[in-house]
Amino acid sequence: MFSTDSGFFSTLWDGVIQQLAHGLTEASWWQIVLVTLVFTHITIASVTIFLHRHQAHRSLDLHPIASHFFRFWLWLTTGQVTKEWAAIHRKHHAKCEQAEDPHSPHVYGIKKVLFEGAELYRAESKNKETMARYGHGTPDDWIERNLYTRYSWQGVGLMMIIDIALFGAAGLAVWAVQMAWIPITAAGIINGAAHYWGYRNFEATDASTNISPWGILIGGEELHNNHHTYPTSAKLSVKPYEFDIGWMYISIMQMVGLATVKKTPPKMAYGDVKPVADEKTLEAIIANRYEVMAGYARRMRDVFQHEAATPKVDASVLKTASRWLHRDADKVPAAAVSQLSQARAAYPVLDKMVVMREELRQIWLNTSHSREQLAADLQAWCRRAEESGIAALREFSIQLRSARA
Repeated sequence: MFSTDSGFFSTLWDGVIQQLAHGLTEASWWQIVLVTLVFTHITIASVTIFLHRHQAHRSLDLHPIASHFFRFWLWLTTGQVTKEWAAIHRKHHAKCEQAEDPHSPHVYGIKKVLFEGAELYRAESKNKETMARYGHGTPDDWIERNLYTRYSWQGVGLMMIIDIALFGAAGLAVWAVQMAWIPITAAGIINGAAHYWGYRNFEATDASTNISPWGILIGGEELHNNHHTYPTSAKLSVKPYEFDIGWMYISIMQMVGLATVKKTPPKMAYGDVKPVADEKTLEAIIANRYEVMAGYARRMRDVFQHEAATPKVDASVLKTASRWLHRDADKVPAAAVSQLSQARAAYPVLDKMVVMREELRQIWLNTSHSREQLAADLQAWCRRAEESGIAALREFSIQLRSARA
């Protein structure tokens, strides 16, 4: 009897040890790594599609099945409350890089946002004014009130149990990676690096940058300058060489009826060249002003390369001018101002293009002017550009006169 009981308990103990060691799946190390990557990718897709594009910006509608899957998955893998995330992100756009921005690296410093971004989120989530002002329109049904919000962190506890059951002791590592994924990628890299390092397609009013033209690892959120330029767009890529994997998923979901896209980036339309720019031309240019200025920047860079082929200043001055000459004056660091002045003095053509760029920008910044006055300002600008003797300016002006709303 004793030996039988001993054998039973020994078998049971061996089973427990086996379970703890390998889990129900008995997966190999590479299989565990693969599943971890899949799990974290679903999480970042849920953040960018559901929390960001759908909830915070309303750039698309989601079928209830898709919407609730994302809510459930985020509850399991992040413990994030939808209202809190959406409210904080909306406030970030409303107060971007001002003192009230919840997580600006220009306010808190890049190191704090990179390494303590999640803490900044948690602190702002306790701000009742933020929740009341910016948290409107987020889910408020029974399951949200009684489970997802009320027991927000019980979900990640359930996820830990699931991971251990599937992978044994290695499940703890899987769970740890899942828990760190969003604080590192979204709260840290997106909110920190994407307002500090990278390239810019557009002169958005803030310091947002595109970290990479290929938005895969962080679901397309790498294209952050594009997003801040067109925040209500469901698509974050704008250039032919850019890839937004989140948009790819949305497109597939739309094909099978799980999503409806409401807005994508505007695209300037062109037609016949008008004798003079009129109010319709003005309307088209203002609606597509970021694209207009990006086009102007391309022409400035072409002119710069031609002019700089004959060196008139130090190489360091040319390098600085190449980087900052086409940027808004308030975005140019103080250390570069002197060198830009040297470059402009040495190259009158570049100086003229900088002056004309600012005059063009003032057309849509002069909000006190009437529509008729702004159209007259645009006509005068085109006339000066075409009489400047600078081919790039003349060609750009002619192109503007062909713009259509």
